[in-house]
Amino acid sequence: MRALRTFCILIVGLILASCSGTTFVYNRLDVILPWYIDDYADLNGHQDAYLDEVLVPFLNWHRQQELPAYLSVIEDIDAHLNDTLTGADVAEIFSEFEAAWLRIEARGLDWLLDLGGQLSEKQMSNVIAALWERQEEFQEEYLERDDAAFYEDSYDNLLDNVEEFLGRVSGAQREQLRLAANALQRSDVEWLKERAEWIEELSVLLDSEPGWERAVRDAVQQRRENPSPEYREIYTHNMTIIFNAVATVVNSRSERQDKYLRNRLAELREDLKTLADQEVL
Repeated sequence: MRALRTFCILIVGLILASCSGTTFVYNRLDVILPWYIDDYADLNGHQDAYLDEVLVPFLNWHRQQELPAYLSVIEDIDAHLNDTLTGADVAEIFSEFEAAWLRIEARGLDWLLDLGGQLSEKQMSNVIAALWERQEEFQEEYLERDDAAFYEDSYDNLLDNVEEFLGRVSGAQREQLRLAANALQRSDVEWLKERAEWIEELSVLLDSEPGWERAVRDAVQQRRENPSPEYREIYTHNMTIIFNAVATVVNSRSERQDKYLRNRLAELREDLKTLADQEVL
């Protein structure tokens, strides 16, 4: 699940942060993804070969079906720039990328569970141990922060993301982002609590009798559709704040920033067209 989530982030991250290396990285996902998985399960030669085999149709599907959909979203973003952007507009754009994330997760879960069926008990134990180790790292990284550090980190993240597409922002725009960051609620405690609960549940499911794959699939669906009320409330609040802040800053962009933004979208659009037109694996 960690490797699958990493892959989802890689794919959607390429769409949200275009750079000259987009096509380079995308064309090497068949190497990158096994590397991440092997970091958790330490696959043997047979398992590595099987993973290479099942990745072919998965990555072909993504190139043929998903990249054109991403291109359509980028074109929608470009069209929005001709009008005043609202928080609802930003939320709609975000929902399209979130839907893409979920499609990748659902499709990838099929072969990931098939691969899981080939793991030994020791490998399964190593996967769970790796997840708990990462949990401890997250707890040290996030929970040891005081509120001042949380707000500063939130501001830095907002600023970095906005400057990725607008270039250098003005003092007034920075103030808007600072106000938004200071209005956010901390979600790290609830997120880590739910993550720990999921690892506990997964460790039981992976130690079950034949048929555990269906149980894991059902558990993934259940957790996706039913987050805790506490986490859902914080998430909704924070995303609303962020969507409105992004809309405000984008609407206040200068001519230089507008040119920068449209050039970034054009670069990304060209990358997607190039990738979609290439032969499949």
